[in-house]
Order: sequence, then C-alpha cells, then structure tokens
Amino acid sequence: MSDYFQAIPSQSVALTNASNTTSVDALDASGKIALTIAEAGSDRKAGDIILLKVADISYLADYFVMMSGYSRVQVRAIAEAVEEQVKTECGRSPLRTEGKAEGSWVLIDYGEVIVHIMMPKEREFYNLEAFWGHGTRIDLTTSDQGGGKPT
Repeated sequence: MSDYFQAIPSQSVALTNASNTTSVDALDASGKIALTIAEAGSDRKAGDIILLKVADISYLADYFVMMSGYSRVQVRAIAEAVEEQVKTECGRSPLRTEGKAEGSWVLIDYGEVIVHIMMPKEREFYNLEAFWGHGTRIDLTTSDQGGGKPT
C-alpha cells in the first residue's frame, strides 16, 4: 500500500499553515456554492476534502472541490447529497454529472465549480491535487472544530 493511502484521514481536515491558503469571499456566488459542496461532502463523511480556487489559473472553473469516498455506495451518496444541498441552498442544478453509474469517480459540473468525488485508488492515480496544486487552497474545518461547516 502506498504512502498516499496511509496519509488519508478518515474525515476531512483543516487546511492550515499552508503558504497559499485563504478563505472564500462571502460575496462570491461561486465560493458559496463551493462551500456548500464541501459541507455536503463533510456531512456524508467524505474524506480529505480539498477546495481549490483556480479562477486565476484556469478558464474551466472558479473552484475545484475534491473529496474521497471509500466505497462506490459512499461516492454515490456523497454525489446525491451534494446535488441536493446545492439545489436547496443555492437553487442550482448541475450542468452535467458523469460517473454516477460506475461510482468510482463522480464529476459534477456546476459551471463555475467542478466537483470530483473519487475512490482513493482513482484519486492517487490521477493526482489532481498535484496537477492543480498551484491553485489557492481554501481553509476548511472539521466537524470536531467547526460544526462540520467550512469557514
């Protein structure tokens, strides 16, 4: 088993003391969607939730949200929870959803926010964190530290 799997925590973690971390502007509509997605993932026990602001380096989206599910059923449940919570809180439906049937990597596209929910094997193989690592990480808190809501 690789070092990557051993380093994955069983819950989302706070991103602190990184040189390129920041918080989301409360007036930023796409940031609100991204935070809602992170919260929904945390509520469904997604692991290693990462929020990246990529607006300055990519025309694809303003934010990427990446998280892990540890079974195909959990990946699908996280995807459903994300779609439901974003619809309820932000009034938005995804433009496109891919991979739900397979359940190993679900991609949900909201236009300005792209969500990747992956099994650990896929997450390690594709290593999107490294590819988009020059984006700005957004600070998140765990449910133990902040009631499960990103800050």
